[in-house]
Amino acid sequence: MKNLAEIDCWIFDLDNTLYPASVNLFGQINVKMSNYIMNLLDIDEVAADKMRSAYWKKYGTSLAGLMRNYKVDPDDFLKVVHDIDFSVLSKDINLLDALNNLPGRKLVYTNGTVPYAKQVLKYRGLLNIFDEIYGIEDATYIPKPFPEAFEIIFSKANIVNSRSAMFEDEVRNLEVPFKLGLKTILVSDFQSSEKYVDYKTHHLSDFLRQINSNSFK
Repeated sequence: MKNLAEIDCWIFDLDNTLYPASVNLFGQINVKMSNYIMNLLDIDEVAADKMRSAYWKKYGTSLAGLMRNYKVDPDDFLKVVHDIDFSVLSKDINLLDALNNLPGRKLVYTNGTVPYAKQVLKYRGLLNIFDEIYGIEDATYIPKPFPEAFEIIFSKANIVNSRSAMFEDEVRNLEVPFKLGLKTILVSDFQSSEKYVDYKTHHLSDFLRQINSNSFK
């Protein structure tokens, strides 16, 4: 296990990291994305779903693939697909307390937009916890997991790699931070990969409480 005692900057992914994956916000977003693709290209739902998934795997986000292949306006796309029902999210007092007690800077870095992130955090009761929020627009729409995205965001945020840690629900988004020397924490009920992962947890608030109690010295 790598030491977390020297960490003073904590970087959190948003979706399926700062709220449970079981909430399934992406169920709503995926429908919106597929509908957008159907209208854009005049194709059926099956073809749109297939394209959306294939682009996510190849380009990091479905949007990145649409921008590359069809010159889609990212702001229009993101405005449409993030118009969802956030009320399915609930406040999490345990996570709020654990984050409040976490020493150092606390950042959110998401492949979503900053306005979208603020909505999620508001409904989770976490909006005022974080010092900075970075979205895909801050990385010129280059998504994680590509190195250029991390370079842009980490530069803007003045990240000191050796004193920073990143929380993610996707292993592929931890490869670059791991290689840059950040501590990496996988937050997932499903993925069991050890590659590029220093720590794994199924319960973020419990893990943060261990940090706060100096269990990782």
